[in-house]
Amino acid sequence: MMTRAAAIFVANAVLVLLISSSGSNHHVNAQSIGAAPSLAPTPAPAPAPEFVNLTDLLSVAGPFHTFLNYIVSTKVIQTFQNQANNTDEGITLFVPKDQAFSSLKKPSLSNLTQDQLKSFLLFHALPHYYSLSDFKNLSQASPVGTFAGGDYSLNFTDISGTVHLSSGWTNTKVSSSVHSTDPVAIYQVDKVLLPEAIFGIPPPPAPAPAPTPDIGPVADAPSGRLSGSESTPKSSPSSSQKGVSWGVLNCLVLAVSGGFMIFF
Repeated sequence: MMTRAAAIFVANAVLVLLISSSGSNHHVNAQSIGAAPSLAPTPAPAPAPEFVNLTDLLSVAGPFHTFLNYIVSTKVIQTFQNQANNTDEGITLFVPKDQAFSSLKKPSLSNLTQDQLKSFLLFHALPHYYSLSDFKNLSQASPVGTFAGGDYSLNFTDISGTVHLSSGWTNTKVSSSVHSTDPVAIYQVDKVLLPEAIFGIPPPPAPAPAPTPDIGPVADAPSGRLSGSESTPKSSPSSSQKGVSWGVLNCLVLAVSGGFMIFF
C-alpha cells in the first residue's frame, strides 16, 4: 500500500510540474506574440540639390545677351545644363560681355560652320567647378583642356590674385565673378576667347613705328666780319657781267673807228 501511495504522489507531483511549465510557456508565448517588434527609426532622405538654371543666371548679369543667344540657338545650353545639374564635376564658364563681341572685327564669327561655332562656344567652359582660389594651382597645370576637348585648351596665370587667360589669339582676364557656388562657376572676361584650333596661328603683332628724330632749328649765321680761315671770300664777277663789259668796249671801238672814217 505504501508503495502504491508513493507512486501516486510522485505521479501527481510530475503532473503538477508539467501543468505549471506549460502555463508558464503559454504566458511567455502570449507576451511574445502580443508585443510589437522594436524597429530602428528610418533616417530622413537627403534634400535634392537645387536645380541651377544657367539661362536665368546669364539673363540678369553682364549683359551677356550675345553669348546667351549663341548657346541657346546652337543648343549648347543643354550640354552646359546637363553638366551643371547631372554630374559630380560641375562646370566653369567664362562669359564675354556684349561689348566684347561688338568690338570683335577680325577674325569674324560669321564664316564659321555650325560645328565650328559649337566648338567655339564649348571653348568658353571647363568641365569642372573651379573657385577663384583654385586657379592659383590650376595655373601650374596649364594648358588646361576645355569642354571642346582635343586641342582646345587654355593657359591660366594667377597674378596677385587676378586670373589671366590666354588662348593664343586672346589674352584677357577675369574681371568679375558672376556666380561661384558649387557646382556652377560663372566668370566675366573682357574679351572673346578665340581658339587656335579654329582660327589658326595668330599673325605676329605689327612692329612699333620708329621714333621721329628731333631736329632743332637752323642757327642764324653770326653777324660781323670773320677773320682768318672763317672769313667769307669775295665773290668774283660773273661771266655774264664780263660779257656785258666786253660788248660795251667793242661798241665804243667801232664808234670811234666810224668817226675817223667820216672825217677822213
